[in-house]
Amino acid sequence: MAKRIDFHHDPDAPKANSLVPSVNVIVTNDAGDLLMIHRTDNDNWALPGGAIDLGESLPQAGIRETLEETGITCEITGLSGTYTDPGHVILYTSNGEVRQEFSIALTARPINGEPTPSNESRDVRWVPRDDVLTLPMAASMRMRIKHYLAGTGRPHIG
Repeated sequence: MAKRIDFHHDPDAPKANSLVPSVNVIVTNDAGDLLMIHRTDNDNWALPGGAIDLGESLPQAGIRETLEETGITCEITGLSGTYTDPGHVILYTSNGEVRQEFSIALTARPINGEPTPSNESRDVRWVPRDDVLTLPMAASMRMRIKHYLAGTGRPHIG
């Protein structure tokens, strides 16, 4: 099975050979729980998201990726932050691609649907905000969630 391996400021990380704009979506329900997926490619928990396709806007990509990975249709409500750290690269073992991080985190609310796993997510669930950081996840994902939970009202730019 193809894997995704995240390297965060690791001197032994492979050199980036691509840059792909992507989106993560922080979907929260009325109780304040976060919609999380248990990824199949690295066994970590993460926010739903993925690459932005040609001809697609950032909000369209966020809505599409969330639905594909979780079974939840959402409405985009805001911007949580930008994440473009060249010290964070992702190796895709299927093709040797090494992406430099370029992700925009949006906020959203659920419109309909039930948490449903996909070929990219072995589990999908609403996680209480007080418990979300106890899940195993990549350092960059943890940072995105911490910035959101800090609740400053201003997007993180990084």
